[in-house]
Amino acid sequence: MNIRIGQGIDVHAFEAGDHLMLCGVKVDFNQGFKAHSDGDVALHALADALLGAAGLGDIGHYFPDTDSAWKGADSADLLTTVVEHVAKAGWKTGNCDLTIVAQQPKLAPYIAAMKARVAALLDLPANAVNIKATTSEHLGFTGRKEGIAAFAVCLLQAI
Repeated sequence: MNIRIGQGIDVHAFEAGDHLMLCGVKVDFNQGFKAHSDGDVALHALADALLGAAGLGDIGHYFPDTDSAWKGADSADLLTTVVEHVAKAGWKTGNCDLTIVAQQPKLAPYIAAMKARVAALLDLPANAVNIKATTSEHLGFTGRKEGIAAFAVCLLQAI
């Protein structure tokens, strides 16, 4: 088979802080993510989608939250390592689509920068990356403004 599809999901609660990292972009906000790394839910979901498509497990296998080496880690660096593992397994990313579910903050002003950052991290043209933000209409933990969820889908092509 010359193509594979993967999907990933991640969630993080808010805690005290002054910004969020989403898709490798600093988003000004009056809270941060409660996480072992920088908590970038979008890049974590994308990493899981890539690993899943390649049949390589999940992000927790490579970067367990019980390992102090990953404390405060930049999720862009984690994603770069995942891309390297995927390439060693004989795959390259064809495209990806991410959805970020957040009642707040409003993400529209950051979408272009997020798309450019993800495209650069995956070595893809910008038109092979899609990023959407939506609310959950005040339902669930995202609607109660307790945190953010992210969903990612990717297509891998054999090298």
